[in-house]
Amino acid sequence: MPRAKTVTAGHARRRKIMRRARGGFGGRSRLYRVAKENVLRGLQFAYRDRRTRKRMMRRLWIQRINAAARLNGLNYSALMALLRRAQIQIDRKMLADLAARDLDAFSRLVASAREADGGS
Repeated sequence: MPRAKTVTAGHARRRKIMRRARGGFGGRSRLYRVAKENVLRGLQFAYRDRRTRKRMMRRLWIQRINAAARLNGLNYSALMALLRRAQIQIDRKMLADLAARDLDAFSRLVASAREADGGS
């Protein structure tokens, strides 16, 4: 019985790698072995940086909230404690969006938190 070679599947596998390697410089987009290493490394970076992006976004939100809180006479930690005591449940992403786009609404939120806490 003749040997069945996986020519079609192997070609498709290589073509998939070469498609993903487009845009690379020199052999990274033309030579299969180099392209495969480059693609695999890129996938590792993508996996790692999907997690890093979440951390970086949280840092950005906190910076924006802190800047807006200081305009209202508080700092970030005091504002978060005030919101927690006033039982205002709003996440950092929404707070940062208010701080960046609608400073009046952010100030009203801070004022309502102060009223609920006893006017501190």
